[in-house]
Amino acid sequence: MRVLNEVLLSACKELVDDAKKRCEDLTFKDICLEILAKSRFVLSNEQFEQLVLFVTERIKDKQISNPGRRVRIL
Repeated sequence: MRVLNEVLLSACKELVDDAKKRCEDLTFKDICLEILAKSRFVLSNEQFEQLVLFVTERIKDKQISNPGRRVRIL
């Protein structure tokens, strides 16, 4: 089961990275929220927390690369 969860975590991270490259800021954030919502049911608590941190960093990176469109992240 642990190996399957690692594969799922990796797939979620790849989806986030792909969305970061291809989507506008608001669409990217929406996709991230969808990925997080769905991954909550299939990842362990530890892996979900890893994914949350990963997504948070990617959102911050996206904001830095698009400084004209800032949305505050709490």
